[in-house]
Amino acid sequence: MYVNQFLTLTFWVIAISILAIGCKSPEKMYQANIEKAPFDAIIVPGVPYDTAWSRTMKGRVLWSYHLYKNGITRNVIYSGSAVYTPYVESRIMAEYGKKLGIPETHIFTEENAEHSTENLSYSVAIAREQGFEKVALATDPYQNAMLKSFGGKQPLPVHFIPFITDTLDHYYRDVDVTIDPSSAYRTNFVALPDRESWFKRLLGTMGFNVKEEYAQPSKEVTTAK
Repeated sequence: MYVNQFLTLTFWVIAISILAIGCKSPEKMYQANIEKAPFDAIIVPGVPYDTAWSRTMKGRVLWSYHLYKNGITRNVIYSGSAVYTPYVESRIMAEYGKKLGIPETHIFTEENAEHSTENLSYSVAIAREQGFEKVALATDPYQNAMLKSFGGKQPLPVHFIPFITDTLDHYYRDVDVTIDPSSAYRTNFVALPDRESWFKRLLGTMGFNVKEEYAQPSKEVTTAK
């Protein structure tokens, strides 16, 4: 039920964002930013996990693998707390990333974000802590459009490399992995809709709930285990 609420909220925020700011086609934005590679790190926002990776999560993780494998990024920052299900989204994605072949020494997890704008802000803080100077958001074109204007408010320049569907087609056909999700399970979990109203969640997705203690560099940076 909560996953459906997440998808509904995301749909409306994306629709409003696209109407408000417009965007280049994913292909044009990709070409404009890929020339700046290699990046020190890419930021990959999370998506709820239940018993298997959804098509959306699979696309984001496969894209991160593609970018790492081809030398476009040196590191990957997966971002996301346990928001709509008891599984910490960033840890789940890190497990998939490792199974695909990204070395865990090049994977970092940001585990506090509960909204897309927080994925970006809190991951930029991790990048700054690690001394990364060139970072990019690597996600699906829809979330990319939603976060484009918010990226300009970050203390580090954020580039945008939305995934290209044609590039991912052969991964979808040929790649499938399974993980043990137990290390990502959070006990005493309370879903976000039981803690925040729909309107407050909307404000959070638009960037009004960013917590400064997570948006500033700290010494508490987690590499994937």
